[in-house]
Amino acid sequence: MKTLMDTRPDILNHNIETVRRLTPRVRARATYDRSLEFLRRAKKMQPDIPTKSSIMIGLGETKEEIIEVMDDLLANNVDIMAIGQYLQPSKKHLKVQKYYHPDEFAELKEIAMSKGFSHCEAGPLVRSSYHADEQVNEASKKRQAQA
Repeated sequence: MKTLMDTRPDILNHNIETVRRLTPRVRARATYDRSLEFLRRAKKMQPDIPTKSSIMIGLGETKEEIIEVMDDLLANNVDIMAIGQYLQPSKKHLKVQKYYHPDEFAELKEIAMSKGFSHCEAGPLVRSSYHADEQVNEASKKRQAQA
C-alpha cells in the first residue's frame, strides 16, 4: 500500500461493493471490514488524496443497510461514494432482487451528501468510474474550502 500511496494518485478507489450482511455472498475472497481498513489506512498515509468507494444495490439490501455503509465509509474518512444498480452479468451470478427507481437513487444521493461526502454519484447506470474527473475536482475544492 505504501508503494501505491507514494505514487500520489489523483484519487484512490476501493469498492466495498455491497452491505455488510451480503458481503460473504457477493465477495467470496474479501471482507467488509478489510475493505474499510484498506480505505482508512490509505487516507491515513496520504490525507490529502481523495478516497472513494462504490456499492451496487439491488441484491436484497435494505435502505438502513445502505445508510450503514455510508456511515462506515465516512467513519473511515472516505470522501466520495458511488451507488449503482446491480445488473446480473450471467445466469451463474446472483439474481437481481430489486430494480431501484431513479427517485430512490436521488434520495440516496441526497442522504449521502447530507451526511458529509464531498461527492456522491447515484443512479441506475452509475459505476465506480462514472464522472471520475468531476468527482476529483469537486472533492479537491471542498477540501480546500475546509482548510
